[in-house]
Amino acid sequence: MKTYSGAIISCDKDNHVYQYLVEDKGRIVFVGNDLPAEYKGAPIEVLGERSLLPSFADTHLHFASYALFNAGLDVRSARDLPEMCEQVREFAATSNDKIIMGFGASTHSVNEKRLISKDELDKACPDRAVFIVKYDGHSCILTSKMIEMLPDKVKTLRGYHEDTGEMQQEAFFATTDFITKKVSISRTIKNMLRAVDDLADKGIGMMHTASGVGFPRDLDVTMEMVFGKGLNTGFQSRVFFQTMDINKVKKRRLPRIGGCFAASLDGCFGSEDAALKQPYVNNPNNRGILFYKDEEVIEFVKRANREGLQIEMHAIGDTAFDQAVMAIEAALKDYPRNDHRHGIIHACLPTEEGLQKCADLGIQIPLQPALLIWDLEPCEFLKSILGDRADKISPLRKMTDMGIILSGGSDGPCTLPDPVFGIHAACNHYIPEQSITIQEALKMFTYNAAWTTFDEKDRGSLEKGKIADMVILNKNPLAMKPNELLNLKVEKLLLNGTAYKKGQGILSLLAKGILSEGKI
Repeated sequence: MKTYSGAIISCDKDNHVYQYLVEDKGRIVFVGNDLPAEYKGAPIEVLGERSLLPSFADTHLHFASYALFNAGLDVRSARDLPEMCEQVREFAATSNDKIIMGFGASTHSVNEKRLISKDELDKACPDRAVFIVKYDGHSCILTSKMIEMLPDKVKTLRGYHEDTGEMQQEAFFATTDFITKKVSISRTIKNMLRAVDDLADKGIGMMHTASGVGFPRDLDVTMEMVFGKGLNTGFQSRVFFQTMDINKVKKRRLPRIGGCFAASLDGCFGSEDAALKQPYVNNPNNRGILFYKDEEVIEFVKRANREGLQIEMHAIGDTAFDQAVMAIEAALKDYPRNDHRHGIIHACLPTEEGLQKCADLGIQIPLQPALLIWDLEPCEFLKSILGDRADKISPLRKMTDMGIILSGGSDGPCTLPDPVFGIHAACNHYIPEQSITIQEALKMFTYNAAWTTFDEKDRGSLEKGKIADMVILNKNPLAMKPNELLNLKVEKLLLNGTAYKKGQGILSLLAKGILSEGKI
């Protein structure tokens, strides 16, 4: 048993801030302002200027990909292309891998304002296959050696560009599938253990991971299920299978389906293939791409809804957003469900009519506030391709006032999983009137995140009877100004009331994960 005294930010329905919280055997047994006599003998931790909150969650990341690139080459810090080439050379010199895998190439963060080319990568690393994913996770650049390794079928797909080495759309997905098959299972699990430790350092105790890319027989989904069940730290994992094949999900007895990749309805702004109602201002012939016909999406959502699954789909442009709303609306008319918690991921450019339907139908939105202040895709670029529509991206204030449940994630590895940064971004929207309050932003990464996957009865707020998944911050965010929030630091993550411990072994994880019947 242990008592905490200070700023106890509950993130409950009524936004209570209490003076005391008592934890016993992994559960919260008391929270309030007057400590009962029976708890006064328990060890006490006085928070002082610090604060205690529910542990954070990340409601949309691609964990297997994040783990892979978290352990690999990250070129996001390069400020020009020669520096990026030098990073590739230095990494290759320390790696024995046949394929050098990197992440974070951008046209916006380098002085040249263009994407690195195949020829430049060939000069930097002439004898190795190199695969660098663009910052938005929707395209990649390959060296000639890497292109030579690709199956012939990839060369027939939309988005294949041998001259520049850039792979987009279907060619990118197929290339990613081919390359990730080359990574061993043992290495993948080691990378995952390291990655979950890094998430814990940011105060994250639960992740919603979108999986199903690149592994034969969807082995990454199986690995993530075993991995999540096998963790002995109390860290929680909820798997979304990125597929429209409902039989695959039913076979694994997962209660949810969707994500990106096979569940993406369109592309993204960075590749200028997010599906728009009006053309991109820099190209009047381009409205982006819908990956599926309306009929195909409606059929998928109807069937998944009838099977009782929770559905999430990627939609960035307004055309894709409306397609997602239309499909969910049709499915709920076909088979009404009062508490479905279907969601539209990103929802970057929502329409007024679509938002109203989200509010009316109970459609939730897992979004990524960090994208609003993202150096790799700055506001100036968005305005150059969208014009005045850039001012309508992620209208957090409007969506919140309409009663739409918003939860916070990172889309890792696109942005690094960091709830503090996400909270800061949500409270400092580049359109100031679309910012939300600090309390609302905290709930995006706590209560709303738990609610999104039906976990709110046990997690997401500090209330009596709930599991003591908590985070201690160095300051009280409610006593800060929005522009000061980046001064927040995570001091400790507590799961089941116990400080998170790193260093779990692979064998113990696999043994527990295979045998466990825990929630995933």
